Amino acid sequence: MKSEKKFLRQCVCCRKMNSKENLIRITRDYKTEELKINQLSEIQGRSVYICKNNECVQNAIKKKKIEHFLRSNMTVQLKEALNAVLKN
Repeated sequence: MKSEKKFLRQCVCCRKMNSKENLIRITRDYKTEELKINQLSEIQGRSVYICKNNECVQNAIKKKKIEHFLRSNMTVQLKEALNAVLKN
């Protein structure tokens, strides 16, 4: 039971727990302070997770959840990249 819980993360929008594979990870790079999609965990810094569904992504953008938790502004390029991830 403990090993299963270890890999669960919470969506910043709907607050549901899910495995890392079912979520989109967005990280604020600690060097550049830039927000990036970080699915492979290659960037170090503060991160948030969002469900891979259109409703959660759009609500997170609209309600500025990502900006609030990461204390940084979202760029248009990041918004477009999030929408591209949903289409795949």
